[in-house]
Amino acid sequence: MKLPCILWSLLLGTTSLIAQQQQQLTDSLINPLISLEEVSVSGLRVNENQPLTFSEVQTEALKERNLGQDLPILLNFLPGVVTTSDAGAGIGYTGIRVRGSDASRVNVTINGIPFNDSESQGTFWVNLPDFTSSVDNIQLNRGVGTSTNGAGAFGASLNLITQGVSDQAFAEIASSLGSFNTFKNTIKFSTGLLNERFELSGRVATIASDGYIDRASSDLKSYFFQGLYKDQNTLIKALTFGGSEITYQSWYGIDSGTLATNRTYNKAGEMYDSSGVLTGHYDNQVDNYKQDHFQFHWTQQYNSFWSSTIGLNYTYGRGYYEEYNDLWATQNIAFGDEVNFDYLQITPLVSGGTTIDTTENISRKWLDNNFYVGTFSLNYDSNQTNAVFGGSYSTYNGAHFGNLIWAQYASNAAPNHRFYESNADKKDFNVYSKVTQRLGTAWTVYADLQYRMVAYNSRGTVKGPEPIAIDDTLSFFNPKAGITYRASEASRLYLSYAKAQREPNRSDYENGTPKSESLNDFEAGWRFKEEKVQLQANLYYMDYENQLVLTGALDAVGEPIRTNSGASYRFGLEIEAAIQFAEQWVWQPNLAVSSNKNKDFYFKRDGLLQNLGTTNISYSPSIVGASNLVYAPSTVFRIALLSKYVGEQYMGNIDADLSKLEAYLTNDINISYVWTPNSWIKEAQFSLLVNNIFNELYTSNGYFYTFDDDYSVSGVVTTIEGVGYYPQAGTNFLMGATFRF
Repeated sequence: MKLPCILWSLLLGTTSLIAQQQQQLTDSLINPLISLEEVSVSGLRVNENQPLTFSEVQTEALKERNLGQDLPILLNFLPGVVTTSDAGAGIGYTGIRVRGSDASRVNVTINGIPFNDSESQGTFWVNLPDFTSSVDNIQLNRGVGTSTNGAGAFGASLNLITQGVSDQAFAEIASSLGSFNTFKNTIKFSTGLLNERFELSGRVATIASDGYIDRASSDLKSYFFQGLYKDQNTLIKALTFGGSEITYQSWYGIDSGTLATNRTYNKAGEMYDSSGVLTGHYDNQVDNYKQDHFQFHWTQQYNSFWSSTIGLNYTYGRGYYEEYNDLWATQNIAFGDEVNFDYLQITPLVSGGTTIDTTENISRKWLDNNFYVGTFSLNYDSNQTNAVFGGSYSTYNGAHFGNLIWAQYASNAAPNHRFYESNADKKDFNVYSKVTQRLGTAWTVYADLQYRMVAYNSRGTVKGPEPIAIDDTLSFFNPKAGITYRASEASRLYLSYAKAQREPNRSDYENGTPKSESLNDFEAGWRFKEEKVQLQANLYYMDYENQLVLTGALDAVGEPIRTNSGASYRFGLEIEAAIQFAEQWVWQPNLAVSSNKNKDFYFKRDGLLQNLGTTNISYSPSIVGASNLVYAPSTVFRIALLSKYVGEQYMGNIDADLSKLEAYLTNDINISYVWTPNSWIKEAQFSLLVNNIFNELYTSNGYFYTFDDDYSVSGVVTTIEGVGYYPQAGTNFLMGATFRF
């Protein structure tokens, strides 16, 4: 109980300080009421007076490229960001890494509500297609950042704010088409403010694409509806959004030989005869999932100093992936158990004196989950002091189960025979207190204390079926502090320290006995902002204990497998700029240079445990750079050259040459034209995006695995290495038009 008491003490001390200030200042001397929409998220977002590293994106700036690709792909050109797409063209399953940290370490909130899956800790943007069309503002905090709701950030925090109040009524139709039979259609509307108090708005969208990879098709649908009430002191929002996706599986990757000869090949759903001859592919090897979100937000301004926020959320997700388990392929290629009667929990058959205990089959592996969240904050803001006391409580319940849809030999199995099932329950509580205090005109200090407690349990069986028994309760105290020096009106320097700790995810528990991981993050930076030049440079040192690093291997559904690496670190320099060097030209470059190392990494090779010493952390390129060069000869026409460089990286932690992923450089062209006719069409925007204009044949992601061969030579264990790749599309295009009425 000591840690919560510390937080309450900090709040009471802050309240005392605030009370003294209020006796000295009247409302007329304080800033007028700030935007209630800014108040509603101020507790979880960073501003330039705080000693933290961040980039901010107004989604209006993404409008020209928002033609159907997922949000991670649209954020590809931010500092230290690496993105990938299973289907190869940015639609369907996509991923993002920041500073080498995978998506399970990027804490994502939508209006302050956690979006990361409670068990896997990952984010699945395929469940929210075209969500960017309903987002106003995106802030990416690199490093630990500020205290936030949900799982602790180990690489970054991504904070999304959905669309705000529209004073004017409008309707909008946006359509696009492109390579790989890609089509996107979006309809948006707003009533505008009715009686200066009420607004209703919404969006529906559909996206379809065949994908670059064979059969990697996507059939995506989404919606967003919002009703709000506002007056001078109150903002109440009720919103619902969600989506459904049916995507043909493309998470298997290909080997190096296939990469050289048939880089679009997709092995999902392979069907063989008894001699091992490929006869075709199963046509319904799909991932089918739906997710619905319901949110309620109430922001109340009491006076020029005080405000509060309350947020409520319910998320319902359900779906499955369907899989054809071929007998020959399972026994001779995958060496799995999916065709065994033991795995399927059915009784062997005896026919003519022969026992049948294997069968080709089709299975559906389900996830059905409910997620409830409540958040709150109490905010104080004056010219000298900003203080926030807040927190959240969430509860998650997930049912995991598998059904047998068809089998060549079904034995005693009933229709939809369930061959494994387990239930998981996770509760997450956190409370935090933050203070940003000005000291004179030049100095600002920042303090942030968070206490977080997690209780996670799961009982039953997992696919195999093997028993699962998780019962873990963990608590974390995460302090943060820093200082900002305002050297001039344009220049600020900052220095900060942040502690982060987090629990393992479900797969970690399934694969062993993982330890919680912890991080000490040190950041130092400089921000410079003038009318035509903006610069930011920062150094960081992230010191980990028991970091759960990606091994490079994947589980049966393409999810990364992780292991505790002991001591490790990430040390780097990030530079970004926006420079208007002529009236019609703007250049926005950024560069991230880093060293990412495991200090003492152990690996069992050829049956012997070895200390490999210092090795590179997997999926952590030492150089990541981007550039956006914009030519705008008028206010209605612009053309941009977008470039991205990602240096070579290892897909494992043992510095194996085979695990190297080669560096790549891509270039895109984005052209837009805005037409404003004097008619019932208020505005029309036409966009063209040509990706990878030089047809770079590259792979942005892959996997690396090892296994011990103790059969080839009796008594000798030999470690075998294997690798797979996810090729990305060559030159491809998207073009679209948006009409606003």
